[in-house]
Amino acid sequence: MRIGVPREIKKDENRIGLTPTSVREITNFGHEVVVEKDAGLNIGLFDADYESAGATISTSVEEVFAADMIVKVKEPQMVEVERLRPGQVLFTYLHLAPAPELTCALMASGCTAIAYETVTDASGGLPLLAPMSEVAGRMSIQAGAHSLEIAQGGRGSLLGGVPGTPPAKVTVLGGGVVGMNAARVALGMGAEVALLDINLRRLAELDLFFGPALTTVFSTTDTVYTNVTTSDVVIGAVLVPGKTTPKLVTRDMIKDMQRGSVVVDVAIDQGGVFETSRPTTHTKPIYVEHDVVHYCVANMPGAVARTSTFALNNATLPYTLALANKGLTQALSEDVHLREGLNVHDGKITYAAVAEAVGEPHHVVEEYFPLSR
Repeated sequence: MRIGVPREIKKDENRIGLTPTSVREITNFGHEVVVEKDAGLNIGLFDADYESAGATISTSVEEVFAADMIVKVKEPQMVEVERLRPGQVLFTYLHLAPAPELTCALMASGCTAIAYETVTDASGGLPLLAPMSEVAGRMSIQAGAHSLEIAQGGRGSLLGGVPGTPPAKVTVLGGGVVGMNAARVALGMGAEVALLDINLRRLAELDLFFGPALTTVFSTTDTVYTNVTTSDVVIGAVLVPGKTTPKLVTRDMIKDMQRGSVVVDVAIDQGGVFETSRPTTHTKPIYVEHDVVHYCVANMPGAVARTSTFALNNATLPYTLALANKGLTQALSEDVHLREGLNVHDGKITYAAVAEAVGEPHHVVEEYFPLSR
């Protein structure tokens, strides 16, 4: 198989789909890898590193997109979708539920689009989303702490306080990978932390893991309101796989928050937790609405692109190899978890939550790729 690795063109995105180490593993199986020139330059992955690993470096975007499979990080921009073709595999993050225009464009391209964020594992987890969730969860507290500074429009509070002064209060909405990592860093910085979730079993797990330092709260409209409106920093860490994120925090709740408090919407890729959220970039990450600082960067791990790239490749490489070694049909027919990543195929939507969100018919995967018995 011939695999193309383009340079990411989304604003402020410096991650890359394959590292030189991954390229070496892939080429050892006899596959070809074409990497766009300087695609990894900003994170210290040089063209010479890729060539040493067996890749071909190309200055032509068209040549890269002529490959059988495209391996990326972020969802394709419209100019990239125009380069996709029927029968071609796209393997990347997609986040299609809140993006009907992109979904329709991928359908029109005829490509097969497999989303990292909906691939599952035997325990029901999301193994290709987890590494970036870990990064984003930890970064969310850094972002929140910085946004609390007066110069950013914040209250002027230090997250952990100092002797004789109280720490800031952090509320984390969602107890998944993002929420757990946010809580870990916030507690480590000395903040007072409450974490809300609707899953009692998960709350019990987090209570055992963190002990009495973490306050766990069952999530209801009342508990969300009480905690959000009394917090210095609120982290939106809710995820419903493949679906648009529910707006747990309404505009009226935001209006009742303390002046200069901060919300960090880690779920903005899937539509966002806060009703007042809108995507921002690393160049201009924050805005103030109703006297509340909003940090809503849609690709948070891109700020630490080197760490993120290596963490992501550790997770994605086995699936990339499976698709390359077995081909699309065999790989999807044999692996029920990889099948969950299939979002679009041959002009049809094959992931129920995406179909529901964009108002298109849902076609079951078995229609195209029957499970091997």
